[in-house]
Amino acid sequence: MALVQDIRTTEFGIASFFAGIVDAIARRKVYRETIRELQSLSSRELDDLGLHRSMITRVAQEAAYGK
Repeated sequence: MALVQDIRTTEFGIASFFAGIVDAIARRKVYRETIRELQSLSSRELDDLGLHRSMITRVAQEAAYGK
């Protein structure tokens, strides 16, 4: 009986491990896309958004990973 419980716990652990990897990949994709999109804007467009080029990395981190 204990072996069955160990297997179930291991399966859940493996599933959550891979779910964490998928989540990390998705967040990294959001980060890269945000950087790419903001860097493609002109300084005027960034100014209209209230951003400076030096803020792009921080904004991308907040978009992907939260504050």
